[in-house]
Amino acid sequence: MSPESMSFIEPEFWQLPLGARMAAFAELRERTPFLKASVRDPMSGGQLDFYASTRYADIHEISKRPQDFCSGQGSVSVFDMPPEAMEFFGSFIAMDNPRHARQRGIVGRSFAARELQAVLDSVEAVCAEVIDNMCEKGEVDLVEAISQPFPLLVICDMMGIPRSEFDTVLHATNVILGAGDPEMLDGQEDAGAALMGAAVRLVTLMNELAEDRRKSPRKDLTSALVNNTLGEDMLAPHEIAAFFILLAVAGNDTTRTAISLGMQLLAENPDQRAIWQSDIDGVTQTAVEEIVRAASPVTFMRRTVTHDLTLSGQDFSEGDKVIMFYGAANRDPRVFDDPERFDVRRSPNPHVGFGGPGPHFCLGAHLARRELAVLFRQLFARLPDIEVAGDPVPLQALGIPLVGGIKRLPVRFTPTAPRRRV
Repeated sequence: MSPESMSFIEPEFWQLPLGARMAAFAELRERTPFLKASVRDPMSGGQLDFYASTRYADIHEISKRPQDFCSGQGSVSVFDMPPEAMEFFGSFIAMDNPRHARQRGIVGRSFAARELQAVLDSVEAVCAEVIDNMCEKGEVDLVEAISQPFPLLVICDMMGIPRSEFDTVLHATNVILGAGDPEMLDGQEDAGAALMGAAVRLVTLMNELAEDRRKSPRKDLTSALVNNTLGEDMLAPHEIAAFFILLAVAGNDTTRTAISLGMQLLAENPDQRAIWQSDIDGVTQTAVEEIVRAASPVTFMRRTVTHDLTLSGQDFSEGDKVIMFYGAANRDPRVFDDPERFDVRRSPNPHVGFGGPGPHFCLGAHLARRELAVLFRQLFARLPDIEVAGDPVPLQALGIPLVGGIKRLPVRFTPTAPRRRV
């Protein structure tokens, strides 16, 4: 079945290579600003209608207007989440002001440049550690060896989660991210039960950690969020757990997917890789932005129309659901010259890979950029001939995936010795 004849609402569509998916979205983008689509709602069993938004200008406008296109009615996923799921997954990305502003403000204080500097500094050490663990092997699965552990280790260290609990967090996040993939469910047939079970494990771990940090604060993000030292507001216990799931799942998987797709994009564009490797200092910043634009790890976010309105000639009614497809917007020829070309020196590059402008722009964008820059710098320095050795294997999705994840990507390189440990 060709991409042109396959609908983006079908799980099989998301098994196609990135380029094929984007070609299909290019055809949709030129056909109409908003395409009305229907999917079966697994919660109700009925049909759920929504509008697919694929043009840059519309996604930019929707993102700036939370009073017209809100996040807090139901969910930011395609389907409304039931109350028991919102308890775990209802973080501030699925809220509107004033609740959103309050929670984001609390977390944002800890993500400010000064407070985040220690985390940014640790990225170098964690990256080196991960490469040390695979550099002697000569051939590995990039996802297992680097893409998966690197950003999650940074997050766990940032939160103060002990390394002894890393496998617990890794397994739970893999279940949540791969709930549509039988390989990720450890033989469980009920994806919903597996998903909730993984969420409960993360909540339990985070609640125990938060309680410990209230009694014995340390220099980690959890301590900063649960101890009131400046007379400022704090997150409630249930808010801490939901934030951690957001960070451990969304914050982890976006960088994880960007690393894997970034390596694949470099394999498909060896001239661009040569440009980057020949001028690491001069090209890294623009190359990272181009990976985020071309890969667009976050597939979509949903907004719900709050009142009858018209945008780009489309009449919307209160309650209509709009799905913003960021990858399609990031290849809109109205904004990007030669948008299908992967160009590590592209400038300007006003992509919406971290979301559009407005209150929900990615809070962790600075950290994600740092992780990608450090990772590729170290790979090029320590494993300069690393190359893709096979096709990427995508995760099987439950419908339209929030993040278009990669399950496996084989790579090979000339083995090297780990750093000398002091």
